[in-house]
Amino acid sequence: MDRNLLRSRQGTSRESAVLVAVEFTSDRFRPSSVAQQARAAAAISERDPSSVTHDDLPETPPPAAEPPVDLDFDASLAEFQELARSAGATIAAVLIQRRGRPDPATLVGGGKLDEIIATVASTGASLVLFDHDLTPSQARNVEARLPCTVIDRTQLILDIFARHARTREGQLQVELAQLEYQLPRLAGRGKTMSQTGGGIGTRGPGETQLETDRRKINSRLDRIKQQLEAVRRIRRQQRGRREAVPVPTVALVGYTNAGKSTLFNSLTGGEVLASERMFATLDPKLRQLTLPSRRKVLLSDTVGFIRNLPHALVTSFRATLEEVERAELLLHVRDAASPTLDEQRSQVEAVLTELGVMDKPTLQVLNKIDLLPAGSGIQPGSQGKGTIAVSALTGDGLEDLLHAIDAALTADPLESVEFRIPQAEGRILAALERGATITRQRFEGNLVYLHAIGPSSLLERYKRYQHRHVKPLEAVHD
Repeated sequence: MDRNLLRSRQGTSRESAVLVAVEFTSDRFRPSSVAQQARAAAAISERDPSSVTHDDLPETPPPAAEPPVDLDFDASLAEFQELARSAGATIAAVLIQRRGRPDPATLVGGGKLDEIIATVASTGASLVLFDHDLTPSQARNVEARLPCTVIDRTQLILDIFARHARTREGQLQVELAQLEYQLPRLAGRGKTMSQTGGGIGTRGPGETQLETDRRKINSRLDRIKQQLEAVRRIRRQQRGRREAVPVPTVALVGYTNAGKSTLFNSLTGGEVLASERMFATLDPKLRQLTLPSRRKVLLSDTVGFIRNLPHALVTSFRATLEEVERAELLLHVRDAASPTLDEQRSQVEAVLTELGVMDKPTLQVLNKIDLLPAGSGIQPGSQGKGTIAVSALTGDGLEDLLHAIDAALTADPLESVEFRIPQAEGRILAALERGATITRQRFEGNLVYLHAIGPSSLLERYKRYQHRHVKPLEAVHD
C-alpha cells in the first residue's frame, strides 16, 4: 500500500533521479518547409512535366529560417526539474520523448522504456520521475521493468506538499490527497493473499489483501474527512468572530514562486518563509494590514498554484482555500519576468474557476519588475485596467498597490464626515485620530470641529457627534 514516496526515505544524501518528460502531439511529425516545397514541386511535375515553369514552383523558404522554439514545452521541462529539486532529488539525467499519443501499457512505449532502464543502470539512479500522470496499470507495468522506484507528476507534487506541511491541518490535507491517489492504484494478489476465516459459514477464499487494504484506506479517509470537517467548523467560528467586526480579507493568489510570500512580508512586516523552491508556503497565513485610509484589512497568503495541479489537491485543500473563497478582494500576483506570464495566468484562473471565485474583484499585481531588462517599458505603479507593477524585494510600487487596494474595497466603505465633539471626549478624539484621516480641525470653546475620512464602521460609532451629512469618499476632493 505504501508507494515509498521521497519523504519516507529522507536521509543525509540526496536521491539521484532520472527525469522523463513526454510531450504528446501529432504536429511534431509534420514535414519541414523544405520537404513540403520539394513534394509540391514533384506533384506539379507528375501532372504535366512539360508545362512546369519557374513560377509554378512554390517559393523556397529563406535558408536562415529556424524552426520555432517550443517555449511551452521548454518551460514545462524547466518547471519539472525545479519540482524534482524541491522534492530533494539530484537530477542524474533527463530523457525527452515526443510521440503522437500515450502508450496504453507503459506511457512511453517499449523502446523508450528500454532506454530508461539503460540510463538507470549507467547512472545508478534510485528514482525515475515522470512528468505525466501514470494510470494504475501503466505504473504497475513500468515498476515491473525498472529496478528502482517510479514516481509520477501527481505523486511528486504530493511529496513536496508533505515536506512543507507544518500544521496538523496541512498534514491531514496532504494525507487525504495521498490516500485518494493510492486507492485506485492498489494491487492485491487475489487468492494467494486470502485470509481464511474459521467456523461454520466462514470457510472459503476469505478477504483478499487487496480488499483489506482498500477497507483500511477507506476507513482512514473517513476519519481524516471528519477531522477536516472539525477544522472547517473551527474556521467558520473564527471567521464569524472576525466578521462581527467588519474587517475585509484580501487574499494573495498566484502561480507558485511568483513572489507571494515576499510580497506578504513586505506589506505586513511578517516573517513568512520566502523561498525560490516551489510550494514553500503551504499553510495559510493571516496578518493585519493598515491601508493609507487607516482602514484595516486581513491579508491572507495561500498555497501557490501550478500547471496541471492535481484535482485531488484542490479538493483536499478546500479548507485552506476557503480564505480565498471568503476574501472580498483577490491580489493575483504574477511574475513579470517569466517568459510564460500569460500561460501562468491562465493556469491560475482555471483553478480559481474551479473554486468558483473568478467573479470576485481582482487586482493584477506584476511582481519582480526589478528583474526586467532596461527598456521593458514597465515602471512601478499603476499600469491601468486594474494592474499594478511592483517589486516586493525593493519595495517599488507598493504604495500604489496599497492605494489600489483601498480603492477596490467595497465593504466598510470610506466616508467623509464633519464632527463636533466636546474636548472632554478624549477617548473618541483618540479613536478617530487612530482610525481615520483628519483633514481639518479647529477649536471653539470646549468643542472640537473636525473633518474626518475613514471607514463607515468607525465613523458610525460616533454618529451622535456628526455635524454634517455623510458623503461618499468619491465626492470629497478637498
